[in-house]
Amino acid sequence: MRSVPDYDYIAEKTGDMLGVPIRVYEGKELKIFHFSLPFAKDPITPHLDRVLSGNGNVGYYIAPDFSYYGVIRHKKNTIVIGPTKAASFDDKEIHDMSFALEVSPEKQYAFFSAMKAIIPFPLSILLQVLCSMNYSLNEEKMSTSDLEIIESEQDGLYKEFTELPYERYDASEELDADVIKSYQTEQTLSDMIRRGSRDEFMEWIKHAPTIRAGVSTPDGLRQAKNIFIVSTALFSRAAIRGGMDVAEAIKLSDSYIMKCEQLTNPQAISNLQFHMVLDYIEKVEKIRYHRNKSEFVGEVANYVHHHISEPIKTEDIADALFISRSRLSTKFKEESGITLTDYIRNMKISEAKHLLKHSDKSLLLISTYLGFSSQSHFCRVFKEVTGMSPKEYKES
Repeated sequence: MRSVPDYDYIAEKTGDMLGVPIRVYEGKELKIFHFSLPFAKDPITPHLDRVLSGNGNVGYYIAPDFSYYGVIRHKKNTIVIGPTKAASFDDKEIHDMSFALEVSPEKQYAFFSAMKAIIPFPLSILLQVLCSMNYSLNEEKMSTSDLEIIESEQDGLYKEFTELPYERYDASEELDADVIKSYQTEQTLSDMIRRGSRDEFMEWIKHAPTIRAGVSTPDGLRQAKNIFIVSTALFSRAAIRGGMDVAEAIKLSDSYIMKCEQLTNPQAISNLQFHMVLDYIEKVEKIRYHRNKSEFVGEVANYVHHHISEPIKTEDIADALFISRSRLSTKFKEESGITLTDYIRNMKISEAKHLLKHSDKSLLLISTYLGFSSQSHFCRVFKEVTGMSPKEYKES
C-alpha cells in the first residue's frame, strides 16, 4: 500500500518550481496554501466552485480574464495550481481584479506585488505539469491531448449528429415567420450597436416586436440564459465592428454572461439583456463621437478610456502621443471644445455613475478604483459634475 503523500512538500516544491500559487483542499476546505508572497484576497475566490467542480483525476479551468488553474484530484484532496496565463498580468488586470475582490486600499500594494510575482507560462506547460503530477499521485498515464480532447465525448457527438434525423430545406418552402422575425431583430440590434445609435435604439425598444425563439431546453430559465449567451456573443462582435477594442468587447461579454448565470428568473435576464445592448451601444457611440471630432481627440479619448481606473496625468498622455504637455492641452481644447482636465473628470464620473448603479461596491472602493486621492475628493468632484452626491445618485 502506498503511503499518504506529503501534500505540504508537493505544494512547496511545485509552487517554487512554477512560481505560481498552489493550494490543497479537502472538499472545499483549504488545508494548504503556498506562494512566495501573501495575498490580501485569494484571486481564486470568485472561481472556486467552478475550479473544484468536475470529474476525473485531472482538469483545468480558464477564467473570464483568460487566466487558468490546473487541478489534480487525489483521494479526498484537490490540488489547485494557479492562476497564471501566457503573459504577465498587467496593471489594469490586477487593478480590476482587486476591485472585484474588494481589496481594501491599504492592502492593494501587497496584492499588486503578489500578482506581479506570478510567473507566466503557456497552458500547454501547465497541462504537462498536470500529467506528470497525476502519474506520480494516481499512477495514471495521460497526455495533454487527453485533457484537451475527450475521445469518448467526440465519439458520442459523432454518433449523435450522424444519426440525428433532419429534413433538408426545400428552397421552395417559406421559412417560419418567427425564424424570419428573430433574424431581422438580431440584424437590427447588431446594426444599431455597430453604429452606436442610442436614440434609435431607445425609440425602437418602445415598439420592439415580440418573437418566439427556438426551444433549446424545456427548462424556461435555462432557455432564457442560452438565448442571452448567444445574443451577447453576437452583439459583442457588432460592437467590435463599430470600433470597440476586441479584448474589451469580449471581456465585457464574459462579464455579462457570468452575471446572467447568477440570475434566477427570466424577467431579470430580460432586463440584463436590455442593459447589455444599451451598454454596447453607448460604448460604441462614445468611440464614434470622438472619432468624428478628430483623429487626435479620438486618440486622447482612447487613452483615457483604457486608463480610466488609474490616476491620469497630462504628461502620461503627452508621452503616449509623442506631444508636449502644453501642445496637448491646447490642441485638445481647440478640437473638442472642452479642457482635457474637465474631459478626464467627466469620464471618471461617468464610470462612477455606472458602478454606483450596477454594483454594490462601497464609495471608498469606487473612489480608489478610479484613482481619486480620497473618498471625500471623489464625493466633491461627483457633486460638482452631477449636482448630487454619490449616495443621492445611487438612490435616485
